[in-house]
Amino acid sequence: MSLRHVAGFYQLAWTTVKRIDLRHLERELGPVDLKGVTVIAMDEFAIQKGHRYATVIVEPSSKRVLWVGRGRSREEIRPFFELLGPEGCARLRAAVMDMNTAYDLEVRMHCPHAEVVYDLFHVVAKYGREVIDRVRVDEANRLRGDKAARKVVKSSRWLLLRNRENVTREADQIRLDEILAANQALMTVYVLKDDLKTLWTYRHPGYARRFWQGWYERAMASGIAPLCLFAKRLKPYLPGILAHSRWPLGTNLVEGINNRIKVIKRMAYGFRDDHYFFLKIRAAFPGNR
Repeated sequence: MSLRHVAGFYQLAWTTVKRIDLRHLERELGPVDLKGVTVIAMDEFAIQKGHRYATVIVEPSSKRVLWVGRGRSREEIRPFFELLGPEGCARLRAAVMDMNTAYDLEVRMHCPHAEVVYDLFHVVAKYGREVIDRVRVDEANRLRGDKAARKVVKSSRWLLLRNRENVTREADQIRLDEILAANQALMTVYVLKDDLKTLWTYRHPGYARRFWQGWYERAMASGIAPLCLFAKRLKPYLPGILAHSRWPLGTNLVEGINNRIKVIKRMAYGFRDDHYFFLKIRAAFPGNR
């Protein structure tokens, strides 16, 4: 129940209920225990409107929230590594994240022995925005003289961004096949998107690197400007992608936690007390050990 509903039920001021709950959470949760943590997953979530974010750090094996802090810059996430301490930083072996430079640099500075692992979900989402969306718009502009064809391409955004296995309606499957058969550029970027996801299925870095080289050569040979640009920009991140073959982890767990955080936030009609809000998140994900 929300603070307002509990306060109404007991005929108390909501501030009184909040103080009781806050003290209970502080007593029950106490300082977070970071002993034995060797792998972490990091992600951001929107905390307020206007592009205001917070960072959540999770232990994937136990599904335990270790730390939550406002912001996503290097300075704003540094308190976690200070809390982890020199011994904890030396013990850390892998950190799963999206391609957030701040997260990457901070992990490398404090935990030089830890491998940075880039998550499939965020790379594919980035591909969708920067390649498929861009090519779709370019093709729609090219078809300005053919209104019917242009309308089909313009209205195909969500169909092209979805994974083929998630296109379950027969009518949508037929429509997708027709769009890809009729447009070579869209067919190329769609097929290479599925091929790129294969890179995260390898469990041997050597095989994964060989597959990447083949994918990169095909992307560059396509001559499709957004695809070539994406491939060039992705290349420096290759070590973090190949690290997935040794650490087959993703931030999908954190994405699920972020969805639950949204529910907690809605129940409270938006939290303005960060300390209380972050304690509520920790209480919702105490771990399964």
